[in-house]
Amino acid sequence: MKIKTKSKKVNKAWLNDHVNDPYVKQAARDGYRARAAYKLKEIDETLGLIKPGHLVVDLGSTPGAWSQYVRRKLSPAGAAVGELNGAIIALDLLPMEPIEGVIFIQGDFREAEVLAQLESVVQGRPIDVVVSDMAPNLSGVENVDAARIAHLVELAIDFAQNHLKPEGALVTKVFHGSGYTQLVQLFKDTFKVVKPLKPKSSRDKSSETFLIGMGLKKPVKA
Repeated sequence: MKIKTKSKKVNKAWLNDHVNDPYVKQAARDGYRARAAYKLKEIDETLGLIKPGHLVVDLGSTPGAWSQYVRRKLSPAGAAVGELNGAIIALDLLPMEPIEGVIFIQGDFREAEVLAQLESVVQGRPIDVVVSDMAPNLSGVENVDAARIAHLVELAIDFAQNHLKPEGALVTKVFHGSGYTQLVQLFKDTFKVVKPLKPKSSRDKSSETFLIGMGLKKPVKA
């Protein structure tokens, strides 16, 4: 006798929602690897972050939808291949299928050696925009997950402080819940302008939102 478990029902419901998701269908039509492309697209179009000639670093890039969007934004013709006016460096713990014009580094952003590798590829060039869709594997234990999320966001902010142009921008994924208020304050301590934004393409059931920091504040001298 087969017994339908709750997890199977949940998986079936998720699959049904996914297959019928308009952004999933749009991504397939537009040639994006994931619906996440439209999250960055809305953030960028709302705030005007990514411009021709920019150097953009994409943290937590796999499967590559954000890098694909940036690549098209930096293309004079908005194309997925061909001429590129700017540079894109992507990094992820998982492998990523190549994207024309995108330099990819595979490694764990939390490890000093991987950060050093990223810095060597940047070659001291000031970065215009850092985008981060990084998220830890969630355990379901709120305090543990909040600490993991905060750690990734803090690393992204630290990287931005060391490598962004003074007028540059950082986009990071965060989650509402324990630790969110502290992360907003950290952004406000670091950037002149801070915008929280939940794109329309972010699922209603998801607690994810994005914090965007623009224009680095000068560090306070001791």
